[in-house]
Amino acid sequence: MDSIVSKYDSLTSYELTEHHLVRANPWIINTLQNTDYYKMMERDSFVYNQKKMIALSKGNLILIPDSIQAKNLLKAFQKIIIDINIPEFKLRISEDTIQLSEFLVRVGRNEKKYLEMSGRVQDLKTKTGEGYIVNHACNPRYINPTNNHEYFVTKRDDDKVTKLPQIPFIETEINGLRHGQLIHPTINPISLGKVYSNGCIAIREADAWVIYYYAPMNTKVKIRYDLNIVDADGKTLVLKDIYGYNKKS
Repeated sequence: MDSIVSKYDSLTSYELTEHHLVRANPWIINTLQNTDYYKMMERDSFVYNQKKMIALSKGNLILIPDSIQAKNLLKAFQKIIIDINIPEFKLRISEDTIQLSEFLVRVGRNEKKYLEMSGRVQDLKTKTGEGYIVNHACNPRYINPTNNHEYFVTKRDDDKVTKLPQIPFIETEINGLRHGQLIHPTINPISLGKVYSNGCIAIREADAWVIYYYAPMNTKVKIRYDLNIVDADGKTLVLKDIYGYNKKS
């Protein structure tokens, strides 16, 4: 994708990015979603190293958006909001007031723990507040924050061992602070819908591709802790207070 951007950026009247390209060619997201390890296993196809999979084949037709399309995409990008409700275990993508997508996530554990990566005891609860997307790690390193060791293979939910996928990690800045709180894919989706992580928001591999291409730099992010919600049928629900905030108040 980088090579395509580099090749055609000088020919466009605007700064061409991979987000422009992919949003103008939505089939690319669908193709990337289908590289999800578990989607491949559903098709009886075991993939040890996803990095060797070819998402864009020779001969694929890719539309380069013209200046009008690019302007409209930029306007759309500026209206996108990534909304995460911690006790609901949900991440939603909205354009203004119109919800585009909804995904199941996992959130930080309700505990404090010493992490070698930071060299101190950390509150692992996912932090709430408002902010922006401030970085994309397109070639992420997988590091265990407990011992600060990098790892290159992983055991999946089906007990099979594979290499780690190359799916961008998204870094957030919340209330003006960078907590190292990422939005990233998990290789163990059995953990979704649970209080499980070291503070990050994790999603399925397939969902991570969608979120990444709807969340260019400076996309607005809102992370909240709302226990009272209204479901799709209009019913009011009270969620479990997973962090015990009500007890403390």
